[in-house]
Amino acid sequence: MKNIKCNISSWLAILVVLFMGCKELDLAPENAFTDLNFWTSQAKAQSVLNTAYSQMFNSNYFFFNEALSDNAVNARGDEAGAASLASGTYDASLARIQNEWNSHYTGIKTCNILLENIDRVPDMDEEIRNRMKAEARFIRAFLHFQLMTWFGDIPLLKEDLTIEEAQTVGRTPRVEVLAFVVNELDEVVSFLPANTGLPAEEEGRITKGAAVALKARVLLYEGQWEAVVTACEMLINSDEYGAYELFPSYEGLFLPENENNSEVILSLEYVPQFRTWSQFFDMAPLSAGARLNNLAPTQELVDSYLMLNGMSIKETGSGYDEANPYVNRDPRLTHTVVYHSYAWEDPDGSTHTIYIKPGSDPDEPLDEYAPGSSATATGYYTRKYFDPTHTTGLASGLDLILIRYADVLLMYAEAKNELGQFNEAIWNETISAIRARAGFTDPAALNYDASLSQEQIQAVIRNERRVELAMEGLRIFDIRRWEMAEDVLNGWVHGAQFGPASQDNGYIRVQQRTFDPAKHYLWPIPRDEMNINPNLNQNPGWN
Repeated sequence: MKNIKCNISSWLAILVVLFMGCKELDLAPENAFTDLNFWTSQAKAQSVLNTAYSQMFNSNYFFFNEALSDNAVNARGDEAGAASLASGTYDASLARIQNEWNSHYTGIKTCNILLENIDRVPDMDEEIRNRMKAEARFIRAFLHFQLMTWFGDIPLLKEDLTIEEAQTVGRTPRVEVLAFVVNELDEVVSFLPANTGLPAEEEGRITKGAAVALKARVLLYEGQWEAVVTACEMLINSDEYGAYELFPSYEGLFLPENENNSEVILSLEYVPQFRTWSQFFDMAPLSAGARLNNLAPTQELVDSYLMLNGMSIKETGSGYDEANPYVNRDPRLTHTVVYHSYAWEDPDGSTHTIYIKPGSDPDEPLDEYAPGSSATATGYYTRKYFDPTHTTGLASGLDLILIRYADVLLMYAEAKNELGQFNEAIWNETISAIRARAGFTDPAALNYDASLSQEQIQAVIRNERRVELAMEGLRIFDIRRWEMAEDVLNGWVHGAQFGPASQDNGYIRVQQRTFDPAKHYLWPIPRDEMNINPNLNQNPGWN
């Protein structure tokens, strides 16, 4: 996908002209691009599509959405509105809410511009034209899906609007937006290639598998379990929509040498030097090159990782030792979270110890927890997605995975269980396979337990989603669709056992959260949008 990754910036000036529009003239000027003379080549159409790709999502939301959940904390400032949203102190004027609305509708506008003009490009291969249309429709559906997930009823924009129309458009019922998204994903599949047919230079482009997997996620969030099973089985039981499998190494899945591996279905594309992200500058240990810590995993996330015998740390007989809490734990913990005495692997292959417990570092205490310092606010740092090939400021060109095959397996397991159809075969195909890839070997963790009830299997699957997908930005959507946000986002979120023993058994009180189920399951429509457009009514509880 190098053509999509690298050509975006070269066409920004052209797109500015397109978005501004032009006066209706008898003759288009010969020395400037306008919408009358722009659509003259496939390359120009591709540049608009490249821009749509870049507007699908961004790295700041990818990482800081974790801090909206009980997995992580944004303890300094209010990056991407994470602190305000997590604490429940926001209102319709919060910048993140306005920016989410603006960025998604900007991307939708780009897609509509392309879809309404690409037929004007002369001498274009029809198969390529149809494929580009399908990619734009996918992106437009993806953006509408994100908007409806946060806001509920939203304006459904199937065509580009004039300024006047944009200032009077109303909110479309969520059920209609949902139907549109699902229908679009169904219709574009036939025009998209399978991942097996992509040449190396097109890796990262939207495929049949991406359309099917996104449809599964959309339906999962709606609790349409039979339809989720159908979509997932299209990827599990057939190569027609692409060939996917679990990548052998959980750690390696997130390293640059394994980009576009067998597990990746859809990614947010980056490339070194041309388009990078740098959130790890405020996430990694300071001794690994970070300037400070502004996004840290919580104790609640750490506690969710099982012991190697498959038991939770709270179960009798698990072998958990609170004084030595990171021993014999799910290997994914080490590949995701940095804890005290962690052996950090440096880019040159050497290792150094991360000292986080106060007073433990024999040299300079860069990484030690201290209230109000630049170090971690929870006693933990993040390892997953650290790029050993980073440049200055920990900038990375590593792709960020939006959908992967493990998620498909977990969606399948959840849907089968909700339908009462979960059995040993489904367990082995999903939970056991995912755990084996992670590094579990104990039969007690890998074998199916027929004595578990449907409710107990549900708890296992939900926890498996949490640890498998931790720090990938999905937890907030899961706890919202499970309607358990009021249970896990009220009260204190904690850090490691470095606090006063008299308070919460010494686990640091990091941030107090509030989640009001009467209003917080939907974000408010941005205040500026309400002021501009009187036809946008507000969500319940936000007036």
